[in-house]
Amino acid sequence: MAAPSEAAVEAFKQALATAASVSAYAMLARGMARELLPDELRAAVQWGAALVRSRFGARDKERHTIIIRHYDNAASSQNSFFDAARTYMATKINPRTMSRLCLARSLITEPDGSISWSTLLSMEDGGSITDHFDGVEFRWAFMEAGGDDGNRAKGGGETLELSFDAEHADTALDKYVPFISSTAEELRRQDRALKIFMNDYGSWQGMNHHHPASFETLAMDPGLKQAVLDDLDRFLKRKDYYRRIGKAWKRGYLLYGPPGTGKSSLVAAMANHLRFNLYDLDLSSVPDNSYLQWLLIDMSNKSILVIEDIDCSFDTMSREDRKDHPDEDDGRDNQSGDERKMTLSGLLNFIDGLWSTSGEERIIIFTTNYKDRLDPALLRPGRMDMHVYMGYCCWEAFRKLAWNYHLIDDHPRFPGIQESLAGVEVTPAEVSEMLLRSEDADVALRVLLEFLQERRGAIKESEDKHDA
Repeated sequence: MAAPSEAAVEAFKQALATAASVSAYAMLARGMARELLPDELRAAVQWGAALVRSRFGARDKERHTIIIRHYDNAASSQNSFFDAARTYMATKINPRTMSRLCLARSLITEPDGSISWSTLLSMEDGGSITDHFDGVEFRWAFMEAGGDDGNRAKGGGETLELSFDAEHADTALDKYVPFISSTAEELRRQDRALKIFMNDYGSWQGMNHHHPASFETLAMDPGLKQAVLDDLDRFLKRKDYYRRIGKAWKRGYLLYGPPGTGKSSLVAAMANHLRFNLYDLDLSSVPDNSYLQWLLIDMSNKSILVIEDIDCSFDTMSREDRKDHPDEDDGRDNQSGDERKMTLSGLLNFIDGLWSTSGEERIIIFTTNYKDRLDPALLRPGRMDMHVYMGYCCWEAFRKLAWNYHLIDDHPRFPGIQESLAGVEVTPAEVSEMLLRSEDADVALRVLLEFLQERRGAIKESEDKHDA
């Protein structure tokens, strides 16, 4: 490396000499100020400088803190918002960045009496996290302390502290707190273990429900599927709306179409999407209307009542058709003594009558293969609000099945299958059976194409015989 030039060395020496001179003058000035200026004048100068900094400099903002105790001091009971806040914060905790965490697993009792397990991450004593909502920063801290006599209700136990800038108090109380409650409720709904109940010996008997159907896997017309999904989501958000218009918070669906078109799968997908328990009502084991009322009242909120094959459950003949059969009676007008029985009017009274307000946030689903056999009174809006036709397998439904069973969205046999589907009526259940014949996609599609061509040939042969 080349040696520094004499000019550079000289410049460096001059810079050092200048810096030393400046430092010396500064020390001399401070010393002279202490000697020459009175204490009162120096204090006034310092006060003025502080005033300027307070006026024009950055000031610390005032902070507010909300205390959320696990146990309410006055009522000596658990604070439900504490649990909601802890459930919400579990979604904000990053176990990779927090060195100390608490892992809890507890039993949760559902409104219907069923029990499920819940696993939750939470902060340890002294831990804190930051959350952002609506452009505002909120800070959460967790504290744990014991009461003077060990009684949690007297100030001890677990405590959450929510702090924020004072100017955002309205946002915290009017928006953030309700948001936490609704988010926690949604999280619990998604985590709850689903059950299916059947009526037996005068009460509901339940078991865990693990049907895997979802709207993602349903093989049905995409537009109709989206319409059902949107209707369900809109229903969930309308609690205040139903209350304002004076109607029970419920929704009715009629699923109709040939056997094997996926009506039961749609019911399971609706339950999984809403996270509602299913109540499968067998009307053949219901002796009378009073018995029916007690069963329906015993259902929990956030549930789905399903009556399959409603046309086969009892006489639901159209009233217009009944005029032509006056000797056929549905038992609604002459019930007495031992002749009492469950009637259509008894069911309708629960769906849309005075008994319809015995619960809320309920879905009622009827299924039938023959919609034209049902009494119009059963079909009108307010009872069956949305009619969903579950038809034969269309091209889009087949593509969904091909993806579900073989994870393919294209194949050389697709054009032939599409042409064949346009000329025959086959149910999604029949197509599914063909796709299950082999794990090899090419073999399964060949079997399906042969099946469709055979069905199409049989239809043509039948038509030719009819024309002859």
